[in-house]
Amino acid sequence: QVRLVESGGGLVQAGGSLRLSCAASGSFSRLNAMGWYRQAPGKQRELVATITSSGSTNYADSVKGRFTISRENAKNTVYLQMNSLKPEDTAVYYCNADICRVFGCRNDYWGQGTQVTVSS
Repeated sequence: QVRLVESGGGLVQAGGSLRLSCAASGSFSRLNAMGWYRQAPGKQRELVATITSSGSTNYADSVKGRFTISRENAKNTVYLQMNSLKPEDTAVYYCNADICRVFGCRNDYWGQGTQVTVSS
């Protein structure tokens, strides 16, 4: 069993900041790329940011310059620092990971999500 547990969501005013965390636990041999996705009401899930095991990052255009993704490999944890938040950032944020186990590797591991609400 592999689990991804997110934390750090909440209600923030526009211009404020939040830091999301996602910790991977369970039995696995390798933790590869990790990332954050979000889904707003009436919209499809979209990529926010990704980070490889070596620290290379990629961001959606809508969050560049405002969000920063990072990770602590020894803790099996990925973070998302969100600054200058806007109402359009309101969504459920999901942690994603590419994880290898004895049977192989899969990139469809997901956390349960954490709600981020930005008020105007």
